[in-house]
Amino acid sequence: MYIYKYIMLNFRFNFLSCWLFLINKKDFIFFLVIYIILCIKISLCDAAESWQLNIQDPASYLLQGMLDFHNYIMILLIFIGIFVCFILKYCIEMFNSDVNLTPYNFAHLSTLEVVWTILPAFLLIVIAVPSFALLYSLDEILNTKFTLKVIGHQWYWSYEYPSDVELYNLTNKNGLSFDSYMIPTDSLTKGSFRLLEVDNRIVLPILENIKVLITSSDVIHCWAVPSLGVKLDAVPGRLSETSFVINRPGTFFGQCSEICGVNHGFMPIVIKAMEVDLYNSWFIKKLSS
Repeated sequence: MYIYKYIMLNFRFNFLSCWLFLINKKDFIFFLVIYIILCIKISLCDAAESWQLNIQDPASYLLQGMLDFHNYIMILLIFIGIFVCFILKYCIEMFNSDVNLTPYNFAHLSTLEVVWTILPAFLLIVIAVPSFALLYSLDEILNTKFTLKVIGHQWYWSYEYPSDVELYNLTNKNGLSFDSYMIPTDSLTKGSFRLLEVDNRIVLPILENIKVLITSSDVIHCWAVPSLGVKLDAVPGRLSETSFVINRPGTFFGQCSEICGVNHGFMPIVIKAMEVDLYNSWFIKKLSS
């Protein structure tokens, strides 16, 4: 009896849920409760999980802005969907010979035509203004004192920390670079993520403007970390750049998101974000090793 409700859980709360609201309010409430429980249980994570329906828990202000905009648009879509479904239901009932034996014979209504022209235009403006602000913030490169260089290879990542730059009272004259390979399944420790764990993690400080330079040495790759809202192509011969601020400590997972060859699915990315003091300690230890 309730099989179709579980099928709907694979989709966003959209027009179908609005249709349930109009047909059967008990079904709608049941679906809404299950959806909220699943979203609370599944979405608060820093790596992909089975049956995940929502965006990963934001760890940067960029992703927080995208999530807020997404929720804002979803509220508008819900109201638009309910309104459209209500009009459909009204038309089906009123343009029925069993209910209305004498149909109306008018063809035009100027007031209604003006309303359904102006109202959608107003909604587009309401959507466009915050979307333009978000697009601008995504493309803006912040003034940063920390730069990380990312180089994609078939099929691993290389990372270079800056040289001859003062980093939080540290001076790294020689620079720091290392390769990051996926850990094979048979070498994983208990609790590690299969196909997502690496031998050398990126370590970054929180609450600092971080600029990332991305390129490739062979084919096109894509450096993507969902929790940070970052997804940028690594193109040979080109240097792409982006910037972000990590707003909380944690371990964030990503993968190459561009088909780059037979081992495309084995290029994970792991970022460990920590307080600046802990980062300084790690940086000194890494330089001396």
